[in-house]
Amino acid sequence: MTQTQQTTKNQSIDLARFNMIEQQIRTWEVLDPVVLDLLGEVHREDFIDESQLGLAFADVELPIGHGQTMLSPKIEGRILQALNIKRTDKVLLVGTGSGYLTALIAKLAKHVDALEIIPELSQQAEVRIQKQNIHNVTFYVLDAFSGYTTDKTYDVIVFAGSLQLHPSAAEQMLNIGGRMFAVVGEMPIMQATLTQRVSEGSSRKETLFETCLPPLVNAPQSVKFEF
Repeated sequence: MTQTQQTTKNQSIDLARFNMIEQQIRTWEVLDPVVLDLLGEVHREDFIDESQLGLAFADVELPIGHGQTMLSPKIEGRILQALNIKRTDKVLLVGTGSGYLTALIAKLAKHVDALEIIPELSQQAEVRIQKQNIHNVTFYVLDAFSGYTTDKTYDVIVFAGSLQLHPSAAEQMLNIGGRMFAVVGEMPIMQATLTQRVSEGSSRKETLFETCLPPLVNAPQSVKFEF
């Protein structure tokens, strides 16, 4: 590829990124300038295969192998805006996936513990994030619903896939004032929720929007009754 061709390609990518932010993310009520600047700074195309470059900025969930997908840009934007992550925050992310959302969160937070059940995805994400000169992420390969035991508490917890049941147990891992994002429900109705722990014994939950996300592997299932 000649220098002129590379320049043209880079300009095309920059325009696609600009359009993604202006036409998809802003119009989905993501107006926080910190979030918008971050989505422009951390390049989404660096977290996908070269063959998917044409869809890097599309309003779709991109397949990333192993039956998993990358969240759409507008969902990532809404997650970041809702959580209002601060530089002092310690974050638990369930579902490392492509590593893109992990990188976005890490740029805002003090530290991220990123859990992923599929070894290949975790390893790939770690390589990609290191290339971004991001070094405040600890990667774990395990089943978040049976293989993660810790005395740690977090300021932010993010579930990057859907759950049939609200993750009530995870609320106990939140510090007072901590926030948790989870998409809860079953097809065709799921709700993106934000839970804030307001005291030792109480939490406040609000519904942010309706959406549908692929389920997290091995997430607890609701009981089905047959009559």
